[in-house]
Amino acid sequence: MNLTLVRVYLSDGRHEVRQMIQWFEQNKIQFTVFRGIAGLGSDGLVHKASILDLSSDLPMVIEFFDKPEQINDIINKIKTMVEADHIVSWPVQSGI
Repeated sequence: MNLTLVRVYLSDGRHEVRQMIQWFEQNKIQFTVFRGIAGLGSDGLVHKASILDLSSDLPMVIEFFDKPEQINDIINKIKTMVEADHIVSWPVQSGI
């Protein structure tokens, strides 16, 4: 089955993360959220986790997939919540 995989790159602790998760739940869209241990932010600084501090500015990725015709509507909604350049997508196959 041909699908489109989407990743949205965000920072932990931002209201966009909570807003997107809530929207996915309300619309019954299956998704996964990954929290990174380090990432270079748009500010040019490396944000990383350590045992001594629990940073709330760690990188996060929200990932989901669906049929290409469904993805366009979802991406258009997400673009109202986050900057478009934080969204990437590519075609994938399932059930190979």
